[in-house]
Amino acid sequence: MGRGALLVLADGRFPAGGHAHSGGAEAAVRAGRITGAASLEEFCRGRLHTAGLVSAGLAGAAALGHDPLELDAAADARTPSPALRLVARRLGRQLTRAARATWPSAELDALARSFPKGAHQPVVLGLAARAAGLEAVDAAYCAAYESVSGPVSAAVRLLSLDPFDGTGVLARLAPELDLVVARAVAAARAVVVDGVDALPAASGVLLEVGAEAHAGWDVRLFAS
Repeated sequence: MGRGALLVLADGRFPAGGHAHSGGAEAAVRAGRITGAASLEEFCRGRLHTAGLVSAGLAGAAALGHDPLELDAAADARTPSPALRLVARRLGRQLTRAARATWPSAELDALARSFPKGAHQPVVLGLAARAAGLEAVDAAYCAAYESVSGPVSAAVRLLSLDPFDGTGVLARLAPELDLVVARAVAAARAVVVDGVDALPAASGVLLEVGAEAHAGWDVRLFAS
C-alpha cells in the first residue's frame, strides 16, 4: 500500500475512540492552565515534547517490527499514572478493533490475543501502520500529531474556542512536530541494538497528576 493509508489512519473520523478523550486538556482547563489559544499552545507544546515524543517512539518501534510485548511493557514503565495506563489500553483495544477490520493482519490478531483488554495505544498504532504498509516515520507522525490534535479539538468544545485559532495552534507547532518525530524515529531504530531503553522516557508530571484527578470527577465531558 502507498502512503495514502496514513491519511486514513490519522483521520479524526477513523473509529479509534480518540474523540472521547481530551489528552489532559479538560483537567488543565478546570485548573486554569488553559484559558485561550496562547495557553493551549503552551500546553500542547509541553505535551508534544513529553507524551507525544514517548508515543511516537513506541509507535515507530512497533512499525519497525520490534516485539510488541516488550514495547507494551516499556509503555507501562513510561506511564506512572494508573488512570493513563487504563486509558491507553482502552484506546488500544478500540484501535485494534478498527485496524483489524481495516487492514487484516496476523500481527494484529496475535496482539489482540495477547492483550484482550487492550495493549497500549501507541504500540497498536505502530502495528496498524505496519499492517497498512506504512513506515516507522509515518507511525511516529501519526502518534505525535494525535498528542496535540486531541487537546486542540477538546479545547474548541470546552472553551468555545474559535476553530480557526485552534488550527493556528497546530500550524505553529508543525516545525516542532517534525523535530519530535525525527528524535522518535532515531530512538526507535536504536531499539534493535540497545533495546527498549533507547526509547524516549520524557515525563509530563502535570499530565499524570491531572489524569488522576480527572478520573475521580463525578461530571466530565471527556473520558480523559
